[in-house]
Amino acid sequence: MKPYRLVERPTRIPVPGGKLIEELFGRVNTSWSEPAQRPAFGELTIMHRGAMRVEVGSGPDAEEIDLHAGQAFWVEPGVRVRYTNPFAQEGEYYAVCIPAFSPDTVHREE
Repeated sequence: MKPYRLVERPTRIPVPGGKLIEELFGRVNTSWSEPAQRPAFGELTIMHRGAMRVEVGSGPDAEEIDLHAGQAFWVEPGVRVRYTNPFAQEGEYYAVCIPAFSPDTVHREE
């Protein structure tokens, strides 16, 4: 086995709401095929193009943060978070989940 791994192209993961995940490294490219929507792990989001809205928390303490190109956002493990794009322009971003997301740690809301 080689001490490195080359991923030549991302694996595309369609999810509800028209969002598309293109994963380079993570569980999909290592034998897992279901996306995460509500992480119980830390997640770094780097906005590359366009914008998105990040809803963090729930109830009276919930916040909405608009994330624009060139900005980054970190959410701690176990925090309720929802990503949406209410803007006219398509958004493109990179997400780094630490550790990588999995079906056992997603805790997706119905």
